[in-house]
Order: sequence, then structure tokens, then C-alpha cells
Amino acid sequence: QVQLVESGGGLVQPGGSLRLSCAASGTIFSATNMAWYRQAPGKERELVARISKFGITDYADSVKGRFTISRENAKNTVSLQMNSLKPEDTAVYYCNTDPPRSYYWGKGTLVTVTS
Repeated sequence: QVQLVESGGGLVQPGGSLRLSCAASGTIFSATNMAWYRQAPGKERELVARISKFGITDYADSVKGRFTISRENAKNTVSLQMNSLKPEDTAVYYCNTDPPRSYYWGKGTLVTVTS
């Protein structure tokens, strides 16, 4: 059974950086488009960034120029480098396929941006 495990979240001040990682067990990565999503308190889950199996990336307007998604197929990992963090980036971050599959949602990793 494939499992996606997110890590790297934490508490950071505005303007700071964090790097999130997602490790996948199983063999879905190399042939699958992947993405990072987030859910802020009281809000619906939203797409943050996506990366195709060919490495083509796309970002939500709110994070363009600040976040970078990458993948290492040999290691079955997808990462999200987050720079210039803002309080509105506070959320639980999840990785999943693109489009997402319900059975792949993990626990996510909490990112809190506050002074």
C-alpha cells in the first residue's frame, strides 16, 4: 500500500524559510504528477504547487516567486522550499498526486508563521 509522509514543518517568523519533504513508499512517483496542498484553519484545502512527471512546475499565485517545488524520482521524494514566509502561509501542508487521490492523504505537516 502506498503511503505519503510529510515532514519539515514548524514554527517560523515572517520572512523566514522552511523546506518540506514528502516521502513515498511504493512505486508511484516516477510516473505520477505530484503536488503540495495546504489547509489553513477554517478554510478549504487548496493547491499550492504542482510538478509533473516531466518536472514541469506550476504555482498558486499566492506563492509564486516564494515557493519552489522539486522532485527526486530516484528517492521517491517531492520537496517544497518555502521562502519569504508570511502569516497567511500558516496551514497544514500535504503532498498528494495531481489531481489528488483520497486514499493518499496523509497527516500533513504544520507550518506556523508568526512573530
